[in-house]
Amino acid sequence: MAELDDRSALITGGTTGLGFAIAERFLEEGAAVVLTGRDQTLGDRAQERLAPLGAVRFVRADAADPDQVRGSLDEAIALLGGLDILVNNAGVGVQASVLDTPLASYDLVMNVNVRGPFAYAQAAFPHLEARNGSMLHVASDAGVMGEEDIGVYSVSKAALIMLSNMLAIEGGRRGVRSNAICPGDTAPGMRHMGPPGEDRPEDDPATWIVPPLGRVGEALDVAEAAVFLCSDRASFINGVALRIDGGMRAGMRTDRPPGP
Repeated sequence: MAELDDRSALITGGTTGLGFAIAERFLEEGAAVVLTGRDQTLGDRAQERLAPLGAVRFVRADAADPDQVRGSLDEAIALLGGLDILVNNAGVGVQASVLDTPLASYDLVMNVNVRGPFAYAQAAFPHLEARNGSMLHVASDAGVMGEEDIGVYSVSKAALIMLSNMLAIEGGRRGVRSNAICPGDTAPGMRHMGPPGEDRPEDDPATWIVPPLGRVGEALDVAEAAVFLCSDRASFINGVALRIDGGMRAGMRTDRPPGP
């Protein structure tokens, strides 16, 4: 039996990167999936690529817009017939220190990365409660230990981890689990993570600092953890912030090649 047979999942920001990889693994494990994203073209392409794996639909929505959050949640419920899993994955970032971040960029990052998950959690909760469902919030290792050159992004992901914790306490009493995952650098990199007003420039993961495990993370590493935390095998795991970073934040030096 597949891990997520007969489960229904809403994955925000599911058209590319980690969200797409999570959707792919959820479908392989038997779930029906609705994806959201801001770009209709990317959404249509993701739906087409994923369709051979199972029941999947794309719904256009911007996580920073409360009306679109509510509309996409309602549409997902209509398509899925209910909800077992909410994955808050949609996220943006700015490559700038806190003091160099324009207020408009701060508002964008916080609205997408914190207010969006908050709004989705509130809207989805009654449906999750009806099925003893769970929430998974895609945070970052930068939310565990801040990074100066992505300062506001670090702040937003730390806030998301705490939001997950508070939902774990309040929701857990009503049968709904909440956990966060905190990926480290994961190839090919976050699309919406560039200087203020820009998308991330193309970079080469081969130039990244390598974690102690000796390789850069892959989207599948994150997706496998997502499947586990949303499955019955994790039924007593609630309020966790799981680092998926190959040991990057373990306090060891990571600028050496693997070996003794």
